[in-house]
Parts: sequence; structure tokens; C-alpha cells
Amino acid sequence: KEGIDVQILTGDNEKVTAVVADQVGIERYSAGLMPEDKINFVINKQDKEKMVGMIGDGINDAPALASADIGIAMGSGSSVAMESADVVIVQNDLEKLFHSYKLSQRLNTIIQQNVIFAVGVIAVLIILNLFGLITLPLAVLFHEGSTILVILNGLRLLGKKQEENHPLEPETKTT
Repeated sequence: KEGIDVQILTGDNEKVTAVVADQVGIERYSAGLMPEDKINFVINKQDKEKMVGMIGDGINDAPALASADIGIAMGSGSSVAMESADVVIVQNDLEKLFHSYKLSQRLNTIIQQNVIFAVGVIAVLIILNLFGLITLPLAVLFHEGSTILVILNGLRLLGKKQEENHPLEPETKTT
């Protein structure tokens, strides 16, 4: 749904991997992989994709975690995996990863809004001042007011709670 291609890469056998993939709703997986297979997968994806993230918890995942653009280790995993990763999910809750992703998208939107607003206000104030339509002290006052609005806009992120009905939760099927 978010334009993220999720695949399972594991050293486990095909049968177990198929069951797990079905339970969590992941269509594509590769089973029976060695650590170098995972590294090659990550590198090949990096050649074709914009960014590759890897989530792992074991010693066998550490090289692929280090090769990925974003290596994410599970907190209960091996210390080698956690040292190789860029991010460690301490509570072993993948929903927190999705929440962080959504929060970062909102953050980017708010940053863009703030930059456009701030530059726009400055441009208008400079033009008004150059044509003598506003005095410099009044322009400074408007500028400071716009700075407060930018700060308040950024503070909107603090009020955002984690979504309760999360898209990573398995859907219940009724018959």
C-alpha cells in the first residue's frame, strides 16, 4: 500500500517460510539462503531500486544489514546484528517501524510547508520594503510572527499518536 516491496529472505526451509509468509501476508520470499545470498540480493536490489532496507536479528543477517541502505536489527537479536544495523527496534514491534516511516513522511511534508511559507513571507516583505509599502520595523515584526507560525506548524508532529488500526496487523477473514 505504501509502495514498499516487502520480501522475506531467510535461511529457514521452504515449508516453514511459506507458512510464515502466508500468515503475515507477504507474497514473495526466498528460503534456504546463506549470508552471501542475502548480501547479493541486497546489492542487486540497490542497483534497481531507490533504497533497500533490511530487517534481521541473527549473526547471518549482519553482513546484509551492513550492506543495505538502512539496516534494521531486532532488539532481541544477536549483538553482531545490532552493531551492523543503522537502527535497532528495541521492543521487537515492527509496527513501530511503520509508525516511524509514516511520521517521517509527515515530517517531510511539514518541513516543505515551513520552507515554502518562510521563503514566501521573506520575499513578500523584501518586495514591500523595497517599494516603501512597509517600514523595516514592521517587516521585522511580520517576519517574527511568521517564525512563530513555522514553529507552531512543526509542533503538530508532537500531537500525532500511533494509529490504532494498523495496516501491518493481519486482516481477520470472516466466512
